[in-house]
Amino acid sequence: MFAKKSAVPETLNICLTSHRFPILSRATDHGFLWPIARGLAREGHKVTVISANSPLKKPEVTRDGVRVFYLNEGEKNLAHLRFQMAVRQKFMQLHRENPFHIVHSIDKSGYRIGNRKKDLKVAVAYDVEATQMSQLFAILAMKQETLPSILTTGLATAYKFLTTYYGGDRQLLSTADGIFVTNPQQKIILERYYLYPDFHTYTVPYGIDLGDLTPKEQSLELRKKLNLPENSHIAVTINDMTDAHEMLPLLQAFEKVAIKKPNSYLIVVGNGPKFKDIEYQVLNLALGNRVILAGAVPAAELEDYIVLGDVFINMGSRSTGFEPSTLEAMAQKKVVMGSEVSPIANIIEDGRDGFLLRPADVDSISNLLVEIFSGTMPADEIGERARQRVMDLFDTGKMVQAVIDAYRKILLNTGMYKKQ
Repeated sequence: MFAKKSAVPETLNICLTSHRFPILSRATDHGFLWPIARGLAREGHKVTVISANSPLKKPEVTRDGVRVFYLNEGEKNLAHLRFQMAVRQKFMQLHRENPFHIVHSIDKSGYRIGNRKKDLKVAVAYDVEATQMSQLFAILAMKQETLPSILTTGLATAYKFLTTYYGGDRQLLSTADGIFVTNPQQKIILERYYLYPDFHTYTVPYGIDLGDLTPKEQSLELRKKLNLPENSHIAVTINDMTDAHEMLPLLQAFEKVAIKKPNSYLIVVGNGPKFKDIEYQVLNLALGNRVILAGAVPAAELEDYIVLGDVFINMGSRSTGFEPSTLEAMAQKKVVMGSEVSPIANIIEDGRDGFLLRPADVDSISNLLVEIFSGTMPADEIGERARQRVMDLFDTGKMVQAVIDAYRKILLNTGMYKKQ
């Protein structure tokens, strides 16, 4: 005899897993996670988060109805285990106490739970960032409109897809009852190339908690600290400095800008293993006093850097989701320049509320910056439209409801529940 199915509960017991989950985050630091978790709790659902490290150095934190466990903190920590194993061990303990209905893994951390989901009688969903799809976007971003470049990029993309798909993504997707994507581009790639069923993919445009993003005034103290003249034109970019080649086209473009607009400056925020290589490129291009390598900036100060700029540039494509700092710059009415092969292309209408370019197109980047700094472009109007675009699209309440609706559909699709 088959066990009688029950209806999907009104109140769900939800487990979120992520290696990083800063509850004191800003929009530029996994900013979508906390508003979503808090919103689910406000809707009456039980929300538990399993993560690795806490800036507060506490093993357990409860805030706004969300219970967060940091496995690498406290005396009885699980830092000696691989994080996936530690997550499964903590999950098993909590699951025995109060069974979860669904696990939502933001990265690969929930994979070991997914491997045993049938025995555990729990549904498992992942964000698309748990796959290695972002590596394909990084390769595509470097394509130029020449035959050798097109052929080389095509071969590199095919090779990377085969190695990542058979090297882990295929196994991970086989444990998924649902995948969350942030834009249509990801959904199409999952269906066409990863052969993942369209009806198991859920589009939720994770963004930022716009409630705290009222337009800010520029920090005169920061301008003085960076020794920037009062009438200077400023472009700001954020880079994790893991790939020096990614920064080179922007630096080459800015070299041309610096010649035509002597009062222009580029601020590069970030630190990483290739910092010295990027610093060498800056000096090699004779941009030592025109490019400011700000290094790692505390999260609390990052917004001040974004606000200080006239232009915010994000030509990176390693993330397949919406890069929060770009959305924050739009919300702060900045002229945004983004990659045409990144997900931001699904938000920005080129020339209306921002600009989309090929990351390797040095001439287009430099010409656009000169035009913006020359004042021949309606930058204020573009900035206003950019803010309105973000405000219209990223409504936290709508995102939370979309996530809840997706959870219910995922639970029904597992076959463990029936419709009410």
